Amino acid sequence: MFISNNTTSGAGVVNSDLLNSLNGKTKKSSTSTDAVSEDRFLTMLTTQLKNQDPMNPLDNSQMTSQLAQISTVDGLKKVNSTLESMLGTFQTNETMQAAAMVGRGVLVDGKGLQLYNGQALGGVELASAADKVKVSIVDSSGSEVANLDLGDLDAGSHVFTWDGKTSAGGDAAAGNYTIKVSAVQGDKAVEATALQLGTVSSIVRGAKGVDIEVGRLGMFSMSDIKRILS
Repeated sequence: MFISNNTTSGAGVVNSDLLNSLNGKTKKSSTSTDAVSEDRFLTMLTTQLKNQDPMNPLDNSQMTSQLAQISTVDGLKKVNSTLESMLGTFQTNETMQAAAMVGRGVLVDGKGLQLYNGQALGGVELASAADKVKVSIVDSSGSEVANLDLGDLDAGSHVFTWDGKTSAGGDAAAGNYTIKVSAVQGDKAVEATALQLGTVSSIVRGAKGVDIEVGRLGMFSMSDIKRILS
């Protein structure tokens, strides 16, 4: 039995709805919730005006206040919608930026330093400028094997390299070391944070934003990445 799309029979309506459902289409209400709320408000206001006491009419300032309230609510909804759209765009851009970091070296908070083939790379972050910055390199037993003088540095993150030479002039064994950072400006100590090198292995987009996995160092947020190395 053939049923035309223009039929008004009950069977025709059911079949049309069923097809729309199967195709992922659903009917949209002709009147939005916001429109219903506004119509209801205006109806109540009109009724109030019609039934007001002639000897004690509705104050103009009260009516203006009520109209301003509905306008404010509508405006806030539009602002929220705009902010949600901007947040979605920001998260997408953040994910794309993070994806470009996979395989790149980065500096994050940490005191570890790995010496391999006579080369090691680490970093320091200064809260303010310092005229003397030093890095002490310590082995697993807690003994200092080398001390680097980085001189004067501006506020922010900085990279340093170590050639594996000990303070005695010998070659340090390959492996893992720990660094301690100290900085002063004149005779006043400057807040200094040790940074360690890691490689971005993957990214994870969660409800709170993008998390970056830096190999064995663990998960970090975008703001935790102090420096991206070329």
